[in-house]
Amino acid sequence: MTIAVRYSAARTLDTAPSHGSPPGPGEVELAPAYVGICGTDLHIFHGDMDARVQTPAVLGHEMSGRVVRVGPGIEGWQPGDAVTVMPLRWDATCPACRAGHQHICQHLDFIGIDSPGAMQQRWTVPAHTLIRLPDSLALDRAALVEPTAVAVHDVGRAGVRDGEKVVVVGGGPVGILIALVARAAGAEVRVAELSAHRRRLAEELGLTVWNPAEDDMPTLLREWTGEAGADVSFEVSGAAGGVDTAVDVLGVRGRLCLVAIHPRPREINLHRFFWRELTLVGARLYDRSDFEHAVALVADGTIPAERLISKVVPLTQAPAAFEALESGGDVMKILVDCTDASQGAAA
Repeated sequence: MTIAVRYSAARTLDTAPSHGSPPGPGEVELAPAYVGICGTDLHIFHGDMDARVQTPAVLGHEMSGRVVRVGPGIEGWQPGDAVTVMPLRWDATCPACRAGHQHICQHLDFIGIDSPGAMQQRWTVPAHTLIRLPDSLALDRAALVEPTAVAVHDVGRAGVRDGEKVVVVGGGPVGILIALVARAAGAEVRVAELSAHRRRLAEELGLTVWNPAEDDMPTLLREWTGEAGADVSFEVSGAAGGVDTAVDVLGVRGRLCLVAIHPRPREINLHRFFWRELTLVGARLYDRSDFEHAVALVADGTIPAERLISKVVPLTQAPAAFEALESGGDVMKILVDCTDASQGAAA
């Protein structure tokens, strides 16, 4: 018998026995090793996605683990293989899929939200979702491949080019990953973040950070860009003030990439879009090439995943970890150790 973490109602998580079944045709059974808790998981925990999530729901989609069993007809995978999962199941028939945009299928099953996720000791998924991990990559670090793939997709959607000036508004896990991926693409990057803990971590990673509450950002921006403004901004804060900042920092024909989930409509300065011929692009999820690039970035240390992991907790302590993240404080990324149902460890 194995254990799973289940969401049943707003702010209600528990751990319960789960009963696995043999993988069917086209499926693979995994033993998740580490599962990251992300902002979307917190939205579910708060009850914001109850209209979408069917309870009791097993959460988790940022993961690493190993193959346990393969279903009939599966080739190329065997027990013991180290993997992560691109948690997307599309229908291949809707207009988005037919246009080549399967990752935003109009009937998308986001595994871990719309169907059971990785926060359990055994997990069966379609074989096509598997992404191979190099044997040299530690599985705790590999749990950050999925959010890194988000950042890779975001930077690609924004069209970041070598030498461009980029402002990332919001220095949480995804914001920091976007900043690191953009820097690896040759951009000059600034991160705007209110939290002292997050600013300190970003600075330790070699990023230049602005505090919107205290710094004279207009002056800093003029000095940095020669009064031109930034080429690209990323809104990752999810706050109304973050939207304003992401618009205000852009120069003529700048591009704003919207990454954060905004649960309610926001006002936006459309006159500035008109006056400076700005562009707004949305960025959601990723495709296989984003995942493969993310694996390479984490494996070669371009993304220092170990620096972003604040804490590792056993599966049975996952509910308390959600509460810790909700309360804020000096945490960045918490991982759930699915191999350990009794004792946690500092990362």
